[in-house]
Amino acid sequence: MRANPLRVMTVFGTRPDTIKMAPVVHALAARDGVSGIVCVTAQHRKMLDDLLELFSIVPDYDLDIMTEDQTLTDVTTRVLVGMQDALDTARPDVVLVHGDTTTSTAAALAAFYRHVPVGHVEAGLRTSDRWMPFPEEMNRRLTGTIASYHFAPTPLAAEHLTQEHVDSNDVIVTGNTVIDAFLETSARSDLPVPPRWNELDPTRPIIAVTAHRRENHAHMREMCEAMRDVAELPERPQLYWPVHPSPHVAPVAREILAKTPGVVLVEPIDYACMVSAIKRCTFVLTDSGGLQEEAPCLGKPVLVMRDETERPEGLDTGTLELVGHRRERIAASARRLLEDAAAFERMARAVNPYGDGHASERIVSWLLARFRGAAYPQPFAPGSTSRR
Repeated sequence: MRANPLRVMTVFGTRPDTIKMAPVVHALAARDGVSGIVCVTAQHRKMLDDLLELFSIVPDYDLDIMTEDQTLTDVTTRVLVGMQDALDTARPDVVLVHGDTTTSTAAALAAFYRHVPVGHVEAGLRTSDRWMPFPEEMNRRLTGTIASYHFAPTPLAAEHLTQEHVDSNDVIVTGNTVIDAFLETSARSDLPVPPRWNELDPTRPIIAVTAHRRENHAHMREMCEAMRDVAELPERPQLYWPVHPSPHVAPVAREILAKTPGVVLVEPIDYACMVSAIKRCTFVLTDSGGLQEEAPCLGKPVLVMRDETERPEGLDTGTLELVGHRRERIAASARRLLEDAAAFERMARAVNPYGDGHASERIVSWLLARFRGAAYPQPFAPGSTSRR
């Protein structure tokens, strides 16, 4: 007698986790013996909808939780309540959540309350401080405690889980699904030109910028002054910055940089445009998590404006450099990449340790092995990643 399809519910609701779960949704849909169920929380409504269209995903359940000026408590409670009916109706065999969002932690807890096992995609990332980044670091730790199955993107992430006494039989190194999404998107023939990109001179260096982390709000003025210093370097680099609308970011950025020659400040852009910007830029200056993994896929060095990263593998292999928020250090590191061709090439040609574009397939294969007795997949081995 043929077994019923394995019912796998994916839950996501922010821009980052939608990008990283989209390839998982596609991999579930492509496999025989699996019934994929998509539940979105809409923690970020507009950004979610844009990505659902880009990745051609139609949710089975939409909790539509977003409210104006929502707090972390609002998000947590509304996801918990909304997940009750979705779980009772869908009756999944397993729920997959991603990474470090409040959606993921609340959805994992809701599944736990219903005795549904949870698989944690991008499991095992850690910093040494539960408050950095906030609330992401605590979210990922809580989700990891709730989860039954752990899909670690790198061997170091798996090692973190082992140190926390997670059974190694419940852990597989998959690579990061963000690489799956990034490589697929960057290869699209219909990738758009980012807005106002025509204002940049392609013969001069272009630095793609993102900055919005809560822990950097107090340092945003100094960071913007550093960017102004970078734009005034003799190499005449240009900065392209989709500015986050936060009142702690946008007003400061526009006050300091709006009239600086070579700086193009634009409204937030969608994922496809961001991939296009990374593809076209010289290097990246960011405090984002995902870009630390994505940009090296295309040989783009990343200067990370944070004091600590949960992605130390990039530091070890040389794709990333931590530059913090101090004005002098940011400017000096950018200048080094612009002046020193050898330093630039070392970062650009370093092996990306974060994935090879097949993480989602490994996740689905592992679930079929655990639940249906199929063969277990081989784990991701850093060094075999696709680049450039």
